[in-house]
Amino acid sequence: MDSIVIAHLLYAGKGRPRKDTPPTGFQWQIVATVSINFPKVLQEVLRKACWIVGTNVLEPSVLSDHNLIGTYKDQGGVERGFRFLKDPLFLASSVFVKKPERIMALSFIMVLCLLVYRLAEFRLRSRLTETGQTIPDQIHKPTARSTMRWVFQCFEGIELLHVQTSVASLVLVLRLLPLHRLILHLLGPPYEKIYNPSS
Repeated sequence: MDSIVIAHLLYAGKGRPRKDTPPTGFQWQIVATVSINFPKVLQEVLRKACWIVGTNVLEPSVLSDHNLIGTYKDQGGVERGFRFLKDPLFLASSVFVKKPERIMALSFIMVLCLLVYRLAEFRLRSRLTETGQTIPDQIHKPTARSTMRWVFQCFEGIELLHVQTSVASLVLVLRLLPLHRLILHLLGPPYEKIYNPSS
């Protein structure tokens, strides 16, 4: 930064002073010229762009730096999963357990549910990408990255009708829409069979 100091004379009274009038004081003005120190800026940018990630996998052949950073950044999916466990719709807060072994059992069941949830979501998204298809989201826009929570909500209201006659027993699935059939087809034959028990 370069700067110069300019002195301005001050006079008593108003208006333009006469030539022989002595000044009563000075007013100082600093005029500065600012320039960017690019090496310093670059050094600061690089400093802020670095962070420390700890791992116990020390062999680059097993886990490269690039893959390590990718794994670290993928933690968002895990965090979203645990947010799902804390959701009031999961009703975990309605279960009261006191014994440590029951708390551990409930935690195990919750994590197992989360695993099934994430696997189903991964499978559905992969199949949508592979087939180039989409399903509507909450605001009816096509998406290939739907959440399983939304898919579960789509399947609300489906009921089973058990018909028993002297000849045969029949189970019918009611309110199964084309969207439901598409999702089941994308998930695979085992899922289709669950919603078509009479076949």
